[in-house]
Amino acid sequence: MHSTTTARPGTTRRDSRGPSTARTRPSTPRTPQQQFAESLLAVLSGQRPAHSMLNLMFRDAYDQLLDLAPRTPFRTRGARPVVRRCDGFSPRRGVIEAFARISAGEQLRAMAFRLEQTPDRRWRCTALELGGERVPARA
Repeated sequence: MHSTTTARPGTTRRDSRGPSTARTRPSTPRTPQQQFAESLLAVLSGQRPAHSMLNLMFRDAYDQLLDLAPRTPFRTRGARPVVRRCDGFSPRRGVIEAFARISAGEQLRAMAFRLEQTPDRRWRCTALELGGERVPARA
């Protein structure tokens, strides 16, 4: 024998476990400088290899990164470094001069970089500074 359950006519089921009605904020698109800052931080903290930045940087800036990467200047013991703020200024079309504030625990560091848009509309880094000092290019 089959047992069926029927609801009373005119009633509807109200289940609080149904599809979520909570609204999530739409994610704001990340700017080119935010994307670059996060990628650069991953390299300078030892989370990603330096060659992952090869297509994002021009030669001089990439050479600077190759000098810095082995020292992992943003590697910390304990808290993982994160980009707290990243902003930029555009002196002309196709150029962004940007900064990023990096924090790990109570430590606060800074990096600055210049991005230029190439004819294929990709952004590539042309200059890099950490903590206010220009990183010397390789000879």
